[in-house]
Amino acid sequence: MSKFAKDILQGLNEALAHAKGEDVPGVRIHHVDVEKVDAKAVRHKLKLTQDRMAMLLGTSTSGYRKWEQGQRVPSGAARTLLKVMDKEPDAVLRALNAL
Repeated sequence: MSKFAKDILQGLNEALAHAKGEDVPGVRIHHVDVEKVDAKAVRHKLKLTQDRMAMLLGTSTSGYRKWEQGQRVPSGAARTLLKVMDKEPDAVLRALNAL
């Protein structure tokens, strides 16, 4: 087996071990906790429609609506962007050319 193949196999085994929750030497895990954010309150603060808010967040209107109704929770970048929109709405809208 070539060195390249061995490296790939090792990486796959490490990824599998990590997925199982096992310790993998040399792997550091960083947890960033972004608190929950009220998408509807942020949207009202910005005086936007659900359609416009969904477009700015890069999601479908139906998906965004589910966030407001509590059927789904925005994760990752969407939750972070909502938090920034809540704290700095004008800056975000300027950056997205929405004003």
